[in-house]
Amino acid sequence: KKKTVSFSTMPNDRKINSTAACISFMLEGCELKKVRSNSRMYSRFFVLDADMRSVRWEPSKKDSEKAKIEIKSVKEVRVGKKTPILRSNGLSDQFPDECAFSIIYGDNYESLDLVASSADVVSAWVMGLRYLVSYGKHTPEAPGTGHPSLRTSWISSVFDLADLEKSGCIPVSRAVQLIKALNPGMKTSTIELKFKELQKASERPGAEVACDLFVEAYCELCTRPEIFFLLVQFSSNKEYLGLKDLLMFLEVEQGMEGVTEEKCLEIVSKYEPSKEGREKGYLAIDGFTRYLLSADCSIFDPQHRKVCQDMAQPLSHYYISSAHSACLLEDNFWGRSDISGYISALGLGCRSIELVLWDGPEGEPVVYTSPSAASCVPFRAVVGLIDQHAFTASAYPLILCLVVRCSAPQQRLAAQCLRKTLGEKLYLEPPNPSASYLPSPEQLKGRILIKGKKLPPGCEDSEGEVSDEEEGWELARRLGQEDQEMPEGGGPRRLRLSRELSELVSLCQAVPFQDFESSRRGQRYWEMCSFSEVEAGRFANECPAELVSYNKRFLSRVYPSPMRIDASNMNPQDFWKCGCQMVAMNYQTPGLMMDLNAGWFRQNGACGYVLRPAIMREEVSYFSANAKDSLPGVPAQLLHLKVISGQNLPKPKGSGAKGEVVEPYVCAEIHGIPADCAEHRTKTALQSGDNPVFDESLEFQINLPELAVLRFVVLDDDYIGDEFIAQYTIPFECLQPGYRHVPLQSLAGEPLPHATLFVHVAITDRRGGGKGHRRGLAGRRGRRVREYTSTKATGIKAIDEVFRTATQPLREATDLRENVQNALVSFKELCGLTPAANMKQCILTVAAWLLHSDNTPSVTLNLAEQYPPMEAQGPIPDLLRKVLTAYETMIQTSRTLIESADAVYGKLIQAQQAGMDFHKELHRIETKEGLRGRKLQKALESFAWNITVLKGQADLLKHAKAEALDNLWQIHNAGQSCGIGRNGSASPEPSRLRAPLEPIPE
Repeated sequence: KKKTVSFSTMPNDRKINSTAACISFMLEGCELKKVRSNSRMYSRFFVLDADMRSVRWEPSKKDSEKAKIEIKSVKEVRVGKKTPILRSNGLSDQFPDECAFSIIYGDNYESLDLVASSADVVSAWVMGLRYLVSYGKHTPEAPGTGHPSLRTSWISSVFDLADLEKSGCIPVSRAVQLIKALNPGMKTSTIELKFKELQKASERPGAEVACDLFVEAYCELCTRPEIFFLLVQFSSNKEYLGLKDLLMFLEVEQGMEGVTEEKCLEIVSKYEPSKEGREKGYLAIDGFTRYLLSADCSIFDPQHRKVCQDMAQPLSHYYISSAHSACLLEDNFWGRSDISGYISALGLGCRSIELVLWDGPEGEPVVYTSPSAASCVPFRAVVGLIDQHAFTASAYPLILCLVVRCSAPQQRLAAQCLRKTLGEKLYLEPPNPSASYLPSPEQLKGRILIKGKKLPPGCEDSEGEVSDEEEGWELARRLGQEDQEMPEGGGPRRLRLSRELSELVSLCQAVPFQDFESSRRGQRYWEMCSFSEVEAGRFANECPAELVSYNKRFLSRVYPSPMRIDASNMNPQDFWKCGCQMVAMNYQTPGLMMDLNAGWFRQNGACGYVLRPAIMREEVSYFSANAKDSLPGVPAQLLHLKVISGQNLPKPKGSGAKGEVVEPYVCAEIHGIPADCAEHRTKTALQSGDNPVFDESLEFQINLPELAVLRFVVLDDDYIGDEFIAQYTIPFECLQPGYRHVPLQSLAGEPLPHATLFVHVAITDRRGGGKGHRRGLAGRRGRRVREYTSTKATGIKAIDEVFRTATQPLREATDLRENVQNALVSFKELCGLTPAANMKQCILTVAAWLLHSDNTPSVTLNLAEQYPPMEAQGPIPDLLRKVLTAYETMIQTSRTLIESADAVYGKLIQAQQAGMDFHKELHRIETKEGLRGRKLQKALESFAWNITVLKGQADLLKHAKAEALDNLWQIHNAGQSCGIGRNGSASPEPSRLRAPLEPIPE
């Protein structure tokens, strides 16, 4: 890969950690590129006047009085490419988004568009300008003058407590420990160096430090500029967040619903270190930083920390966390068998464990998977351990996969041991022949199922012959036992099975796989097949649709290839995408594949069961696992990910060549169906120490969100080979939006203390949904012809006529949704916001412009109406006129959607249900029409496509209506809270506005 490096940081490595530092930087001035409307860029020197009332630039053809902007005329300061000029094609690729900013000023809302050398310079200007705009001509207090800030008072009080002798000084060693206690994860050497620097600068060397020096050291070491910048953005006084500021941040930026001031007060009480702040309800920079680092603000959605999915579906509708060779702590052929591997796997929520039974030397069966194992594990000990730990991490059923390699007498002992030890936990009820699907995990709670071979129904003897499984024979060859097991004249291997062991098998009877057609006709729901990784991989590539369809009714288990003698892991996503429930992993081998497995099974309370996507469960649905674009009826989504900074990154293990220096970069990877697999990396942060700043935006399109996993990997950029520093893997469905810290883990999946990545997450629907279009054309209006999702001909006249009735409703549904989407994007762009912004942010932005004008608001929202119009009070500037027009379009398209959705939805569901009425008769109709071979396959595929499209488009319309109602809600809410709403008492009733559509039957 080509490696790039980031811009240099602040000049002279200056760290901006207060508004005073920003103002000071602006007073000195710096070079910025000024962008003109013709897309040309000119370097100019920009400086803040000494009286802090205007920003000037030079050289300029204008006279000095015109080459300036007065602070009082500034309406807004925007970060990124948020104006038409900066978005224009000629410039979009010349500089990164985080290096651009715009000043909107004057009664005509003109924009001064600027590009800086780095994101740090942008932060300093934006933070300083926002502060000055907020305070007008009041000068900010220089550090050390006037009243001490909330923060300074608190740090001084901490110092006073540590000053046991009350001498006004404390030893450097105590000061170091104090800062370390306040900021866990910071290196002692970093703190000691800072004290030396400050002592030298103030010419006060020695073994003790005074209070002012301690305060200065703490502020320089413990202020994270990126969090201070965020605080300034939301704070109404630029020093701390009040309860209203915090509420705004949580609702608008973090996407939290139902936040109250009481909840905000709880957060302040919990995280604000200063007593004064807690009493007054203020969250200053240290409390804000603590909150953002806390579990309450985790990137992982707390709803997913407990079981949150429907657990009443058939067992075959879930992915099941499965272990292969769980007792091994090292690799397959040089490892040692150790009983603690089972405890570890069960503790991680594993719900399927493989046990290979061999004849033991003492006449009792043993479990071991390595011919060179120093000692094998007695089967009795393993069962005792399973009994003890089976349900500590999860109450849902545990499946024991028995692979029998021992003689019939020892099988009897194994069966007796299982019955005696597991007792009531053992599930022995015979399957219900009148049912069509397996029972649910909920029904099987607390039970242990045995997966294994069963004697044929007619066999009355105490033992009989059954076909054997391939699994485990690689080991038998190494043990020298293969010859005695091979049948004469070739053919499948046979196994002598005892009745006692056979009777323990109920719902998971192992049968050999023949082909998909035989399974469709003859396999019973309680029978399951095991596939080797190679065989399953072939099916996944050659006939993915058949494998998905097979897995709707039957459980399938995929085990690693015997060639993996190093116990490496296969990629579970290769088989999950085809619906395979049990992909057996070598839990003892860390790395990417185990990260994916561990991350994936965290999403449902780590209970070992994850509900498969609806498109894989529905009886009739079209799903191609190898699709290269969006799927019919599944709304594709865009993940906007900004990697801001890293904290306390450790050195790569075993690296000593570069000393203390780590030069990290971050790789963000999406794993899922082939259409979603992608990887983007940030620039390398050079000479950045343990706390690098990346400030880089990445974007991913996710076509099947339910199967996508996001993995962050931090690597050390090295000429020889990039070394692993840390990783974190999270299912896409568990991501929380907003500013979040990612808790980094080691290669083995263990938490790294205090090591985090600070990121911003936003998720938006990809414009349009339905049929996919080439990437790169999605961003602008008018660039593409609207594409409509349509039904496909099956070749059966009666069925095609039913689906043809849906042609018009499908077009109407797409038009209703896309018209609203286009209007929303236009309105957000004119407000200077990204497509990820919500409606409340848009209204608050417009209100902020108006409130920075001298006159009373020139635009008001009439909240007496259900669809509130935005009305101009007298003449308004051109930009505001455009905003009003875009708002009006957005309101009208939303109204049309809300009022028409139910009727269109009804037509789509009617067509879908009429199609489903043919489903039971499908095989009879096919025979009557004489369809066979390729034509029959095509007809079945088209039928499934049509049913999926109709259900999916109805679903999208239902969600679009709910979103439109939510937007109206946000408009009323924001209009009342920001001062531009009038007649606000008649806000819409939630019950009337949010009437849910009927759920779509599966």
